[in-house]
Amino acid sequence: MRVNLLTTIIDKWRSEFPVTDTFVYMNHAGVAPLSKRVMEAMVGFVQDATVNGAVNVDSWVETAEICRSAAAQLINADASEIAFMKNTTQGILLAANGIDWKEGDNVVTTAVEFPANVYPWWSLNERFGVETRMVPEHDGRIDLDDLAVFIDNRTRVVTISHVEFASGFRNDLKAIGEICRERDIWFVVDAIQSLGVIEVDVKSCDIDILAADGHKWLLAPEGAAIFYCAKDKLDRLINTNVGWSSVINPREFLDYDLTQKPDATRFEEGSYNTTGLYGLNAAIDLLCEVGISTIEGRVLELTSKLIKGLEDKGYRVATPKDDAERAGIVIFESGTRTPEDIVERLQDNNIVTADRGSGVRVSPHFYNTEAEIIQLLEVLPDQ
Repeated sequence: MRVNLLTTIIDKWRSEFPVTDTFVYMNHAGVAPLSKRVMEAMVGFVQDATVNGAVNVDSWVETAEICRSAAAQLINADASEIAFMKNTTQGILLAANGIDWKEGDNVVTTAVEFPANVYPWWSLNERFGVETRMVPEHDGRIDLDDLAVFIDNRTRVVTISHVEFASGFRNDLKAIGEICRERDIWFVVDAIQSLGVIEVDVKSCDIDILAADGHKWLLAPEGAAIFYCAKDKLDRLINTNVGWSSVINPREFLDYDLTQKPDATRFEEGSYNTTGLYGLNAAIDLLCEVGISTIEGRVLELTSKLIKGLEDKGYRVATPKDDAERAGIVIFESGTRTPEDIVERLQDNNIVTADRGSGVRVSPHFYNTEAEIIQLLEVLPDQ
């Protein structure tokens, strides 16, 4: 029954993605293609702005607020806890620069984070004397016991990717959040490799700050990112980017008043990327119609089939095989060919993947099919 249900869903939604007419697209962990719905929403805004200027600005604002509520629902937050950013990095920078640091404090992260979740923390050392501690990876996993060893009474932040970009390992946010809550440590999450493909719940995981751009699993355009800050942390996070839109009554342009807004919109220092928000809103709408739990189940089934097929052909799969330890990313390695050679071979057959480190990264989404997984496997030579 589940297979029939999923088949029906794929038949319904696959036509939303014109990329499928040309490519077997499995690089959603890089930059995802846009759906028709997203394209039409963005083009609709551009046409409006072209023909009418800002006459319909009220509807632009309304769409942004609808998007804010949808983003909040996606992660089980309140709309007042959501702000829009230009990318994931901007959200992490707000966290890194907004904490009241003392010399000798430390941040705990991993040694396999994407640089967006490394450099903002490293930069604190020269400015404030804050140490960044990096937990090593073992066999493609971040061990909770290893992470706990790095935490002490001067740890102010634990910051981690929900899903690691170079291994596909899914960190246990709930367990890490419990550790942080017990010790009153800020918990900061880079969710760009999970939001849109697996369920994310900021409340049950005790997440204080979360950031995720839209251009990967959310199937939205670049430059439209979600930033979450828990209500009880709003007044503890120093806003280092105060702008004209950060304050109450922002349209009273000559009535200068530095009183900041009472919610997360204080972190939106200026005008929106309105085109991007139209796209993001349409993308979230599509994902919610399909259902994140359905998407998660679908993607785990596809990647499970991929992993088995890769191993049958003699490839080494670096990504953990347990469903609870992975999401949409599968990394595999060849003993005879370079990752670049394999990616090029796949690209020559209109199969889009990416090379990362010593492996090839394959990242299908819910609208991909079992037939496409088989097609990819047939293109790969036996080891």
